Amino acid sequence: GNGEMTGTIWIEETGSLSMPVLITNTHAVGTVHRGVIDWINQNKPELAAQWLLPVVAETWDGYLNDINGPHVKTIHAIEAINNSKSGVIQEGSVGGGTGMNCYEFKGGCGSSSRIVKYANTEYVVAAFVQANFGSRSELRIAGVPMNDLDVPNPMHDISWFVQDKKEAKVPSGAGSVICIIATNAPLLPAQCKALARRVPLGLARTGTAGSHFSGDIFLAFSTANEGSLQSGFPVNESTEKDYDQFKSIQWGRMDDFYTATVQSVEEAVINALVANETIEGRLGHKSYSL
Repeated sequence: GNGEMTGTIWIEETGSLSMPVLITNTHAVGTVHRGVIDWINQNKPELAAQWLLPVVAETWDGYLNDINGPHVKTIHAIEAINNSKSGVIQEGSVGGGTGMNCYEFKGGCGSSSRIVKYANTEYVVAAFVQANFGSRSELRIAGVPMNDLDVPNPMHDISWFVQDKKEAKVPSGAGSVICIIATNAPLLPAQCKALARRVPLGLARTGTAGSHFSGDIFLAFSTANEGSLQSGFPVNESTEKDYDQFKSIQWGRMDDFYTATVQSVEEAVINALVANETIEGRLGHKSYSL
């Protein structure tokens, strides 16, 4: 569909991700991108002296939020990086998910994870979604249709969106979903892409068929093999030490990691819905919680 995730051409070229991933609303991508550069320039000037291609992704929150206003600032991106930490992730209407809607209920941020045992090691596969997609009629939870719930749906009246065409109908299900898959399992870049390709299977379990007006964009990364895939400027002649050393899961044993991805994505979307409360945004627009 239509959406944005910056920095992906470089990831495609090198197979590596070396900076934070930030997720915001559609019209704040440039501001947040600048904020990442400012943070790196302040904290890692040796990197900033070369080139920076931050990863910033977005979903559209214009129903609840004054999306054209300069409300997201570079300092917010800097604060987000400074305040990042391990542990339990807040879900629902927080961060970039504050103004988002999912299946025309209040949506936003959701996360889930699974443990995969490989040989004598337990690895984690985790999904983080900024969920802002789907129409009310599509939603399924554990295969059960949710389209008969007695919950108001003011988003169905879209006259606010096309003010000069009162009878026009904007297709429901627009908005986008960003999903980031993270694992500590040692994976090749192509295996990370294979995990990302399984994300739509998890989304489909919640009902969506993928709207043309929804930018459904996914990225998967592994924290293993630290120090490999370096792409900095070479400062001397290559030596026998200048080879990447890589360990990876065997391709024929990836199925459990695919299953973990699909299950984590499905649950992360549902968590984004159930962690929420009803919100009133700009112009009295309301989004009701599941």
